[in-house]
Amino acid sequence: MIGKRVKLARSASGLSLRDLEERIGNRVTAQAIGKYERDESMPGSDVLIALADALDVSVDYLVGDQEIVLEAVEFRKKTITSRREESQVEAKVLHFLERYLMVEELLQLPSVEWHSPREAPYPVHAVSEADHAARSLRDHWGLGNDPIPNLVELLEEQGIKVLAVDLTNIDGLTARVHRAGKATVPVIVVNRKEWGERQRFTLAHELGHLVMDVAAKVDEEKATHRFAGAFLMPAEALWAEIGKHRRAIGWEELFALKQLFGSSVQAITYRCKDLGIFSAATFRRLFNDFNRFGWRSPPYEEPYARKGEEPKRFERLTFRALAERAISEAKAAELLGISVQELNRRMEEPPADEHKGAGT
Repeated sequence: MIGKRVKLARSASGLSLRDLEERIGNRVTAQAIGKYERDESMPGSDVLIALADALDVSVDYLVGDQEIVLEAVEFRKKTITSRREESQVEAKVLHFLERYLMVEELLQLPSVEWHSPREAPYPVHAVSEADHAARSLRDHWGLGNDPIPNLVELLEEQGIKVLAVDLTNIDGLTARVHRAGKATVPVIVVNRKEWGERQRFTLAHELGHLVMDVAAKVDEEKATHRFAGAFLMPAEALWAEIGKHRRAIGWEELFALKQLFGSSVQAITYRCKDLGIFSAATFRRLFNDFNRFGWRSPPYEEPYARKGEEPKRFERLTFRALAERAISEAKAAELLGISVQELNRRMEEPPADEHKGAGT
């Protein structure tokens, strides 16, 4: 089992075998590390400690016996990515999820398992049917037509694990984590470097992959895009705000909708086109403006972009486990990736007020 753990932690760190050899001070060769990963030999205690230090994990982690596997991985990519980059992201997800699930199990939380809606996966035989899937899921979760203030918190309340990772050519991914003898756990990964509205659309897009069964004849990416727009901006809510047919719209109104729904003005414009609120001519005119302003080019960021929604549940649960003495200070610090000193500071001091001194 140690072989899989070493390889997983190495991949998550983005290290080659030779990189890891250098990190441990050439105590053993890259070939020897490869043998450890294939379980053809076992490292001595000194090498094991060096590997743990180099990979920023504990020795207990490397010798642990829990095995989890990613299944049904779907990447949302900007461009073609290398298999190495994808493997690194997958390894980070597994590494994170193992710690997350361990804390949940220590606290004996009922939310450990994802309870899929009874009707899911929702069948989609045409792109427009993604609207029905989004409406059905909103009804199942009791959301009504209200805008969703924090999408990350909502998904985690429903048993979907969310991870924010610094990514290069990947917007996000969805996958299911399989554990021996237990239910699978869905996970959605978003790019931490993206601005808030883009993150939220990616989260809703990946949610569509989780809950829809898209027919082979249908373009799945178009269907999940449609689902994302419908989930974030229900038709009834948009109609109530701007009416069912519009020949024109001003920037002030568009940006007010952006703030209300937490969606980009580009996503709002697409949604209005899909619902027939905007004509093809209005849609083209607006997108010509988006191009002119540079919002259609990387990093695609529009004015008044909101901050990304950081997943906080794992951190909260770790501090809870520490307060309830289910884990030690050293273990909590390891899980959170901080020093024991920093851990104690967070436990003993109130957080800094980001708004203090802003305005009068």
